[in-house]
Amino acid sequence: MTRRAAGAVTRLDGITVGVGGVADFDALGLRWRDLEQRAAGSFFQSWTWVGCLVAERFPDPILVEVTEGGRTVALALFNRVRRRFGPAVLHLGASGTSELDCPYVEQNGVLSEAGRETELTAFCLHTVASRYDLSLPGIDEPGLMTLRRVARLVRVTRSQPSPFVDLAALRLSGQDYLGSRSANTRQQIRRSDRLYERRGTIAVELAGTVAAGHAMLDEMAELHQAAWGARGRPGAFARPFFGRFHHALIATALPRGEAVLIKVTCNTTTIGIVYNFLFRRRMLSYQSGFAYDGRDSHAKPGLTCHARAIEVALRDGDDVYDFLAGDDRYKRSLADSAHQQVWAESGPLWSPCQLAHAIWEAMRGRWDEPGPHDKTLRMFNFDKSLSRQRTDSKEFLYLV
Repeated sequence: MTRRAAGAVTRLDGITVGVGGVADFDALGLRWRDLEQRAAGSFFQSWTWVGCLVAERFPDPILVEVTEGGRTVALALFNRVRRRFGPAVLHLGASGTSELDCPYVEQNGVLSEAGRETELTAFCLHTVASRYDLSLPGIDEPGLMTLRRVARLVRVTRSQPSPFVDLAALRLSGQDYLGSRSANTRQQIRRSDRLYERRGTIAVELAGTVAAGHAMLDEMAELHQAAWGARGRPGAFARPFFGRFHHALIATALPRGEAVLIKVTCNTTTIGIVYNFLFRRRMLSYQSGFAYDGRDSHAKPGLTCHARAIEVALRDGDDVYDFLAGDDRYKRSLADSAHQQVWAESGPLWSPCQLAHAIWEAMRGRWDEPGPHDKTLRMFNFDKSLSRQRTDSKEFLYLV
């Protein structure tokens, strides 16, 4: 069972908000899966992702659960990180440590019944915002707006677009994918394909079993690390937990049809491997590994592989191919739209850490438009402009 704090809040409209630790993650997983069927959340809000190595990633869990008429209507799982001074920090959907958060979470948020996201997210965040500092990585702009309504001190530490291809619109237009790209992008992809086709036919293989998925992941890791090692960078797989997490994730996600590993070869030689997630007809391009050949700069394994992966998604009836966060040039070239993700923090007015950040930013003239609180507090409900881009560490893990 889930332990709830004695001070659970019961509201007049019959909604109860409970806050407590987690004693049984298996029981929580059943409730999470049940709510997942009634929610419109992303893959990163599914139990497949949240529940992967969950006891390790959430060593001090805090669960906020909203119930109505005996039915769970919202769930938010945080990990609590205590500090010597000031309130503890609750990290939504993350551990708060670099070692355990190297599997980057995006499209994050409170899991809520579909159509009630704003209302139920407000209930969850309001319950903890006055007692804890909050860290909300990878949330959308409506989630940020809700946080601003319920928290005293709010700041955005990072803001990035997530480019995507609108496959549903492309399908309605009757065009093929390559024909919908700019002349320059078409030229680069076709030139790259021709270079590979001199050696043989380009083939696409999808991992059909967990064993095949694990083998592709291992091969992708070698390609990924070799490319980034040549650049003097550590690469995503430098932290052992990253590979261990994704091996565990594939074991659950691939049988459910939620993990897609796509290997592109030419004459049995690997061009690259793309590791994607698939959830509610949305394919998410999470990680990749490409075989670079320094002999010809016109060979673009990333463009060739992503173009093939997009064609797979288009063929299989998916509605979106999402490149996730990062304003990389290749993403802009291959995509036709974008949505925004932000990494936000908040705290009560008495939080030393958040108050120090607020004062520092205010002194530098970076406070945002006045917030919803009284005039004394408005100068602290600030935010950096979403147009000011800051490089995300995940962005460096892509190379095309």
